[in-house]
Amino acid sequence: MHDIQNERDSRGIAIDEVGISGLRYPLTFDDGHTRQQGIADISVTVALQADRRGTHMSRMIALVHEEIATLTPQELPMALKRGLTLLDAPALTLTLALPLATSVIAPASQQESWQTHDVSVTGRIDPDGCTVTTAVTTDVTSLCPCSKAISEYGAHNQRSEITLQVTGSADTPYPLPFHEMVHLLRAAGSAPVIPLIKRPDERVVTMQAYDHPVFVEDIIRDISLTCRQKGLSHIIKAKNLESIHSHDAIAALHYTC
Repeated sequence: MHDIQNERDSRGIAIDEVGISGLRYPLTFDDGHTRQQGIADISVTVALQADRRGTHMSRMIALVHEEIATLTPQELPMALKRGLTLLDAPALTLTLALPLATSVIAPASQQESWQTHDVSVTGRIDPDGCTVTTAVTTDVTSLCPCSKAISEYGAHNQRSEITLQVTGSADTPYPLPFHEMVHLLRAAGSAPVIPLIKRPDERVVTMQAYDHPVFVEDIIRDISLTCRQKGLSHIIKAKNLESIHSHDAIAALHYTC
């Protein structure tokens, strides 16, 4: 059968990215510390040569099925190299996103529950090398230092969303495991978010937040300081879903080693 995608194109225009997105596919996330199954939202794109009419998108599904059925972030560079050969492309980018959960123990009742975090892993390979970027988003509680300082009693608090994105090196594509990223984020707020909480737990968490007020600026600076000490290139974004304002408070920070 004639391969139409492989026909020569005379317009001489290369394409930066072409491929598929919105592919929902089952996989197992296994980084040696966390092993969970889920349905990931996946995109795969390649750079298309100027003389090539199209790419073989069915091969992208085959790549996901054969190489990403079990996602081990440390081994993603090898899967990307095999993908380059399969797709005969100069560059390839694979991104997947899925929720992962960690066990949370309430501080007083010792009740166990599961906290869910949004995770994405992006691998890219091109003539300059290969990079793997891991991002985790989770919720914490933040209490306003200004509100505490000016009030005779009490202070307003809210839930905050924090995203930490870490890019590994060629030698260490996955420098900060998922569970360590979660621990770092949950420790950056005034108090952690706990799904299953009894009144004795609520008392502990409320007082913990009151004793540890943080601005959105404090959150990203504390996380960045730890990442810099570990020698990690990173991006941090934080959003306070403000409880007494009609707007949210946001902050972002980019750092490259």
